[in-house]
Amino acid sequence: MRLSEFWDRMNRQFGETYAASVAKDYVIAELGGRTIEQALADGESAKRVWEAVCATFDVPPHLH
Repeated sequence: MRLSEFWDRMNRQFGETYAASVAKDYVIAELGGRTIEQALADGESAKRVWEAVCATFDVPPHLH
């Protein structure tokens, strides 16, 4: 998954403003207690981060 696709899915799930807030502020256990921004900055793949988002939030199946 490309990073642009990841952000497109985040924006569709949360809306642009809230997606940025979730990425910056929400600590996800499946990402080792990191935020989305931290995990991506550490080199975690966008696909892996998106899978963690799907597991943590109620993401509709059509966005998986």
